[in-house]
Formats: sequence, C-alpha cells, structure tokens
Amino acid sequence: MGAYLLRRLLLVVPTLLGIILINFAVVQFAPGGPVEQMIAELKGSAGSTLGRISGEGQGETRTPQRGENTGGSGEGSRYRGAQGLDPAIVAEIEKAFGFDKPWQTRLGDMLAGYVRFDLGRSLFRDKPVVDLILEKMPVSVSLGLWSTLIIYLVSIPLGIRKAVRDGSRFDVATSAAVLVGYAIPGFLFAILLVVLFAGGSFLQIFPLRGLLSPGMEAASFWERALDYAWHMVLPTLALVIGGFAGLTMLTKNSFMEEIHKQYVVTARAKGAGEQRVLYGHVFRNAMLLIIAGFPAAFIGILFTGALLVEIIFSLDGLGLLGFEAAIRRDYPVMFGTLYIFTLLGLVMQIIGDFAYTLVDPRIDFEARR
Repeated sequence: MGAYLLRRLLLVVPTLLGIILINFAVVQFAPGGPVEQMIAELKGSAGSTLGRISGEGQGETRTPQRGENTGGSGEGSRYRGAQGLDPAIVAEIEKAFGFDKPWQTRLGDMLAGYVRFDLGRSLFRDKPVVDLILEKMPVSVSLGLWSTLIIYLVSIPLGIRKAVRDGSRFDVATSAAVLVGYAIPGFLFAILLVVLFAGGSFLQIFPLRGLLSPGMEAASFWERALDYAWHMVLPTLALVIGGFAGLTMLTKNSFMEEIHKQYVVTARAKGAGEQRVLYGHVFRNAMLLIIAGFPAAFIGILFTGALLVEIIFSLDGLGLLGFEAAIRRDYPVMFGTLYIFTLLGLVMQIIGDFAYTLVDPRIDFEARR
C-alpha cells in the first residue's frame, strides 16, 4: 500500500499543475478582467471626480503625449472602455493589480506562492486569500458535513431495507417519495422552507441569517451549540432533500446485485441468519460503490451545491465567495479557491481508496497492473 500511496501523492502535483494551467490560459482570453472592471467603475463615477483624477474637466489644457489615448478613438489602449481615460491612470490600475507584468511572470509568481501556500491577496477585498477562505470555511464545512452525514445515515439503511423488501408496498412508496424529493431543486425547497418556517408568510420558527444569533458570542458553549444547530436546520434540510435519491437507489441496487450471488445462497444454505448474511457477507461487497462515491459527494456539497442555499439563507460561505470572485474577476480568489478545492478533492479520493481496504481487506491496490 505504501508504493501505491506514494504514486498517488506524486500524481497530485501534475494534476494540480494541469488544472491551474488550463484555467489560467482560459482566463487570459476572457473579457472583463479586473482592470476593465476598475475602468468601468471610474467611467461610471461622477464626471467632476473623473475630471480631477485625469487632470481634465477643470479648465486645464495639456498637450497629449506620444502614444497617449486622446479620448476619441481609444487607440493606444488594449482595454475596452478605456476611451477618454489618461493612460497614466490605466497604467496605475495595471500596476495595482499586477497586470503590468507579462503573463509568464504572473503565472510563475502564482505557482511559487502556491508551493508555500501563499495564495496572494484579493484584488477587491484587500485581504489575503487564505484568510478569506478560513473566514468562510466554517459555513461551508458545516453545511457539507452535516448534509453528507445525514444523507448517508438515512440513505444506506433505507436502501438496504428497500433491497430486502424489493417490490413490496414499502419499496414502491419510498421510491415515489425519494424521486419526488430528487425532482425538487435544493434552492426551490429552500425558498419553500423560508416561506413556511422562517417568517416568509406563515411561521417564524427558525432564524434566517448567519450561524449564530446576535449576542451569542458571550454565551456558554452549550447555548452556542444549540443556537448553531437551530440555525443549521433549514439550510441542511434544503441540501439533504435532493441527495437521498441517488445514494438510496445506488445502495439498493448494489445490495440487490449481491443478494442473488452464489456465495449468499451458500451462506443461507449453511444456516446463516438474515442479519449475518446481510451485514457479515453482503455489506462489504455492496458498500464498495457507496464508499467510492463519498469523496465526490462530500466535495460536491461542500463547495458547489451550497451556493444558492447560502444566498437564500444569507450564509457567507465558500460558495458565495467563489461566485462573487468570478463575477468581479478577482483572480487571486478564483485561483486560490480552485487550488484548495482541487487539492482537497484529490486528497479525498486517496482517502476513499484507503476506505476501500478498510471495508474489504482483500483489495490490494499494489497488485493491480
């Protein structure tokens, strides 16, 4: 297992590098970068303010310098919307955002920082990206952890029960309920929960904003824990409702496939009880597919599935941070979160392989060719 682990760890480096290089190349051709965004903000500001910044509009006359944009055709500037702005201002914006350097230098500086886990500073929040991620992490970890645990704790026993009672009324009724839940988008169910239970139109039972109520910072540990759990009820339900179907049906189908195999028939013929057959023989083989999907399920809920839920319940987490960074073209935040998400995803896949061996010790990754 040691050699296999070493190979997987070594593969993390080229995988990370390839993903970052591809995304960096795509971003170079994407319009509306941070420089263009700042230019648009300057152009949208008051005319007198813009005139003071550029040295125009105060009755001052000056001679355009060689290569300077005179404000008419926009020649001499490679940014859309820079017409009428002093090239010195554009140069200052480029320098402030680091775009006065060639792309090779910017890429090299970024990769060198990632080796030291220095993800740079946000262009618009003026804070280190690592601090921003750590600040938003508790919200997303809370949503992802509790949602994944509840989904697995409910879906696996339910899937086993459905496999044992395949074709019964219980199986048909639960299948209908699970598929209805799967058909409802998480964000739509979140809106319904807000309307019904968070003061939308009916009841005001659950809070709608944040993870703790105002003033709870000075409360005791158990009071804060209860308040935190009360805040997490509705967002967790919104994420859980759509996650049951896939895992429940996967568990059922995995058990159904194993139940009809010869070794199960042999175990029953030798007098093994139903519980012994299900959890002593079938469980190890049937759970392999479920364990394989755990890293992807956790990472998906943690970093991508919670965006709209975070917005609806006013939870300032990683999903909202990444969305705002993409909208504002905050490249350090975009690439920093991409780096962290990809690294965690690769590590979770390795952990999933270890879980394989825990469930079924017969699996030997080093023996594979």
